[in-house]
Amino acid sequence: MLEVLGRPNSINVRKVLWLCEELGLPYRNEAWGFGELSLQSPEYQALNPNGLVPVLRDGGFVLWESNTICRYLTGREGRSDLLPTEAAARARVEQWMDWQAGELNNAWRYAFMGLVRKSPAHQDAAAIQTSLQQWQRHMQIAEDVLAQTGAYMAGATFTLADVVIGLAVQRWFMTPMDHPALPAVAAYRERLSARPAYLKHGRNGMP
Repeated sequence: MLEVLGRPNSINVRKVLWLCEELGLPYRNEAWGFGELSLQSPEYQALNPNGLVPVLRDGGFVLWESNTICRYLTGREGRSDLLPTEAAARARVEQWMDWQAGELNNAWRYAFMGLVRKSPAHQDAAAIQTSLQQWQRHMQIAEDVLAQTGAYMAGATFTLADVVIGLAVQRWFMTPMDHPALPAVAAYRERLSARPAYLKHGRNGMP
């Protein structure tokens, strides 16, 4: 059985849990990052020296970095519908995965940490406002793409790009701030919500 190590409220852990459900893979989640399961412990650092979640254990194989884990599991199961084998189609999916991990995440991080996590280190009002502006700019990119495809981030069908970006979309809607109208993004969220695994790990069972 696969072991997914990391607290289940982490957006990066939830990517992997959602994908496991989509793939029909049995797994066990250990909530590292909570209580006595310290990410700074020698046991965890031996698995991931960065001290971040998630970590995947597949038998004796250990892997970290959430998007890499998602690529691995999809390839392991031969799911070319989620991660195509044809070069251009695969590149389109991976483009959006990399955009999520780099551009989109970096845009929202300061505002989310300040407004939701109430981190004392993220309470500079000007920095929060800058982060919110950058977040909106990136969400507008998603809006434009989704308005063009009419369905999913990489085209007409659901792919691995939607697993990673779908969670970021939920974070956008759940953060207490002004939400400019993004009708294509809102429709996308509802489209994803037809998937039981997204309801469970993306929207946490919430309507």
